[in-house]
Amino acid sequence: MLGGRFAGGPDDLLKAIADGGYAGIEITDTMIGRYADRPAEFAAALKSSGLALVSFAFGSKSGFTLQEKIDADLETAQRWIDFASAFPGALVSIGSATVVSDGPRDDKFTIAAEFYNRVGKLGRKAGVDIAVHPSSHHNTLLFDRADYDRIFALVDPSLVGWVPDTGHILRGHEDMIDTLTTYRDRIRYIHLKDVDASGTWAMLGKGVCDTQAAIDIASAAPHFNGWLVLEEESETAAADPAAAVRTNRQTMRGYGA
Repeated sequence: MLGGRFAGGPDDLLKAIADGGYAGIEITDTMIGRYADRPAEFAAALKSSGLALVSFAFGSKSGFTLQEKIDADLETAQRWIDFASAFPGALVSIGSATVVSDGPRDDKFTIAAEFYNRVGKLGRKAGVDIAVHPSSHHNTLLFDRADYDRIFALVDPSLVGWVPDTGHILRGHEDMIDTLTTYRDRIRYIHLKDVDASGTWAMLGKGVCDTQAAIDIASAAPHFNGWLVLEEESETAAADPAAAVRTNRQTMRGYGA
């Protein structure tokens, strides 16, 4: 539903998720559609669907690693912080730092961390929690454990939390449990996603992810807000997103969630 093949809109997303038996939604800047400047209307749509807004997630073509784009990216961040502020408890999740230019990797970590921390200050002023979501997608700066260690050493945990994604962690390094445990104090909510042994996306429970362990670690984290967000990127989901949403919800009932 994030891709170009999806011809629907935000109301279709709300319907699919509500019909699937979920309680909330994380929506993105590419999904929000006509509600982008209409938080009150989106709140009404959520209410009619019986859903809460968990988080608003956004990215940038800058990859958050271009110094000359920081000011523009901060303006975008402020826009979505203002939007999220209309929904009590909703976070703003910032996408993974990504390599979009030549130059030393060290510099890119520094720029990304500066951006994340400055957004964290904007969020604190507005009363909106901010978190970062590393990924394993093409050219990500935050792929393996060493990358996680570097960015977390630079990001102020009092300003910026973490949205761990089990699938993305497993694609970058095998020590998912240790990574979650080491940085548990930063966890705000969690993306549950599965991959097979080769790192190919799989339906939840069909791959190598120890989902129960991830749930247990997140649930015991001091700043965890209680949300388990299911994000599905397998070919099964691409073929029939609404059916995959329903299947994953049933899978979660097997974990008592």
